[in-house]
Amino acid sequence: EEDSTNSFICVLKKMKEVRLMEKVVEETEQAFRERMWALAEQWSELHTRRAQLKAHVLTSGTTVKENERLQSQALKKAREDKEETTKKESELMRARRELEALRKQQQKLSKKLVKYSLFKRYLEDVVENSQFRDIEDLISYYKALVGTRKDLLQSQWWHRQLMEQSKLLQQQMRAEKEAETLQCKNELAQLRESSEQAQSDIRQWGDRWAEIQDGAARKATELKSLSMAIHSLFQ
Repeated sequence: EEDSTNSFICVLKKMKEVRLMEKVVEETEQAFRERMWALAEQWSELHTRRAQLKAHVLTSGTTVKENERLQSQALKKAREDKEETTKKESELMRARRELEALRKQQQKLSKKLVKYSLFKRYLEDVVENSQFRDIEDLISYYKALVGTRKDLLQSQWWHRQLMEQSKLLQQQMRAEKEAETLQCKNELAQLRESSEQAQSDIRQWGDRWAEIQDGAARKATELKSLSMAIHSLFQ
């Protein structure tokens, strides 16, 4: 449906361009005809002047050199006018070729226009039963809707991109959190193991200290007994 509308809009634009080009070609042809009339008048004036100069030479006895100079000027002016005429003819031929190409294009567009005539009638019915002034107003509104739809699709695309980025960021943060948690668990396990080892060492040193104290107590008892025995010997 969108392609059909765009094709119909393109056909309308091309038809408008063809009408404008036809107007330009008509104006060019009119200007060329006016130029040709002006050149014809100039040629007529040139022949009249040459005849007048010739008569003047015969009546006034103008020198041959002056006559040749005047004839040279007249021939130069004639060549310039001829070159200008050739240039205008070339421009006219180019304009006619362009017009012919545009007419062929117009024929193709006319065929397309016939193809979309049903669609045009449908648009006319829509305009007639709506608040739109004409088909162009309806098409402008349609273009605005298409632009809004494109903006909406673009916005949705950006929203999806942001959601995907947010999802990736959440996954990354979750992975980092899990890694930190695992590291904390490992460190806690190591600390617990170190604590248990320290407690085991403390118990071992406690037992050793008790043994040392027992040994010291026995030594003290033995020393006391020995001291009492020695004291008894010297009494």
